[in-house]
Amino acid sequence: MTTTSTTGSLPLAPGRWAVDTNHSSIGFTIRHLGVSKVRGRFTRFEADVVIGDTLDTTTVNATIDVASIDTANADRDAHVLSPDIFDVAKRPTMVFRSTRIAGAGVDYQIDGDLTIGDITRPIVLAVELGGIESIPGGGPRHAGFEATTEIRRKDFGIDLAMPPGVSGVVLGDVVKVELDLQLLEPES
Repeated sequence: MTTTSTTGSLPLAPGRWAVDTNHSSIGFTIRHLGVSKVRGRFTRFEADVVIGDTLDTTTVNATIDVASIDTANADRDAHVLSPDIFDVAKRPTMVFRSTRIAGAGVDYQIDGDLTIGDITRPIVLAVELGGIESIPGGGPRHAGFEATTEIRRKDFGIDLAMPPGVSGVVLGDVVKVELDLQLLEPES
């Protein structure tokens, strides 16, 4: 990824770009028993993306409803949300707030703070601009982005209620996060 001064700009019109939730997703993978991956997604989220005149004045803030987890297995989802693992009563949302955006062309990096429950940690999103297109027949232009990061669940106090040393075998610590976002250009 090429990074440059944050004073550059994105090839997007300044203003508040809305997330097209019908064409966006937040997914993740985590190792199970160290032998395979479990994939999931969050179905309810919102983002506030304000494109400024420069990268310094561009901000990204997002909130994910943790209870919207979907791993294609209702029993597993209920267990993940229980006090045994995530404890959704104590951690109902995940909140991301950008602190710095850098890059050029199609490759960008967004530094920010991720808060899960009462713990905030810095994370870095590697972001790729997929393009900007108009919808046939009119309407706002759409911009597509892919972003990836990795977080460690234990950094946010998320562990399994298991005997010491066992939880790492059952559920991996590293969670790979993949975002596919389509944004709608603000009306002029």
